[in-house]
Amino acid sequence: MTFIIGGIIIVYLLVIAWTWSSLEELEKKSKIMIIFAGIIAIFLITQLVFSISKSGIIYENDNIEKSISKVIVILFTGLNSLVLPLLAKNIKKRANEEIDNNVLKVRLIIILAIFVICLFLECGYMKDIQEGILQIYKSNVK
Repeated sequence: MTFIIGGIIIVYLLVIAWTWSSLEELEKKSKIMIIFAGIIAIFLITQLVFSISKSGIIYENDNIEKSISKVIVILFTGLNSLVLPLLAKNIKKRANEEIDNNVLKVRLIIILAIFVICLFLECGYMKDIQEGILQIYKSNVK
C-alpha cells in the first residue's frame, strides 16, 4: 500500500509541476485556481467512470466498496490529470498568439478524443481491478 500511495503522490506532484510550468507567467493565484479546478473536474469525471465500471459488481459490504472506490478514484484522477498540462500549454500558446484558433481547436479535439478513448479503456480496467480485489478478498476471508 505504501508503494501505491508513494506513486500517487509522485503523479500528483508531476501533474502540478508540469501544469504550473505550462501556465508560464500567469500569476500564482490564477495558476493555483486553474490547477485546483482542473483536478476537481478530472476527479468528478473519474468518479463517474468508476460509478459506471462498478455496475454488476456485488460488494460484501459498504466498507469494502468505499475503500476500493477511494484508492481507485484517487489513483486514476492523478493519471487522468496528466491531460491538464497539455491543455494548459496549448491554451497558453493561443493566448501568446503562437498558434491560431484553428490549430488550437484541432489540438484540443485530438487531446479530448484521446482522453475520452482512455476513459472508455479505463472503465474496463477499473472493472477488472474491482473484480480482482474482490476475488482476493473472498479467497482470504474463507
